[in-house]
Amino acid sequence: MVLTHSTNHTYSHPFPTVTLAYFLRYSSPQLNPFAAHVLSTDTISSHVDPETQRLYTTRIHLKKSRMPSAVYKLLPASVSGGGSGEKASYILETSVVDIKQGWMKTESRNLNFTGVLSVVEKQHFKVPSTPEAIARNETDVNSSVSFKSRLGEKIRGKLGQAQESSGTGWLPGLLGGLGAKGIQRSIESLASTKTIDQLSKSRDGMRLVLERLRNGGVIGVMEKLRQERQRQTMTM
Repeated sequence: MVLTHSTNHTYSHPFPTVTLAYFLRYSSPQLNPFAAHVLSTDTISSHVDPETQRLYTTRIHLKKSRMPSAVYKLLPASVSGGGSGEKASYILETSVVDIKQGWMKTESRNLNFTGVLSVVEKQHFKVPSTPEAIARNETDVNSSVSFKSRLGEKIRGKLGQAQESSGTGWLPGLLGGLGAKGIQRSIESLASTKTIDQLSKSRDGMRLVLERLRNGGVIGVMEKLRQERQRQTMTM
């Protein structure tokens, strides 16, 4: 079973500014307080295709895990990683920007805890197709997030093997399978509920970065980020 959640949103800012805000949204908690859950961000690769002039970027983010704590309490230490501290998850982000055609596609997915829950978020930013919206310098974005828990599948597989080896019949296996499905759906549902809230905060963060770019200008925002990083370097 895979749960999917989709939303559509329009930013009252031109497409180039929205793409810049997307890449800056995790650069500093001072710039975007809604990104306080992001512990670090690193760019793995970035290049422009000489033929299409499209920008391809791969980044990795370390974030506080969005998986509800209630889920961790239900899992064995071998699956959850053990420990009582706050969990963190590595997120792989890939993006393609076509500034000429006016679109950007992104995909983010978790790299760890995939045995428990796999979360894939896709976004498609584009310049609106209507002349009125283009004149207003707006940018449309479609976001979709899919959730799939593989834990239930593993439980069903182990129960099936145990049933075959013990010869206990079909009823215990059926009940066990239903229980595994329940665990799987519960994990997906809990993560989905929390992610919907995170998507709202993510939009708020993007709007805040966009407003700061509008009010302070690109140079002003970049200068503040430079000064902040310089202060961090001096305190190390």
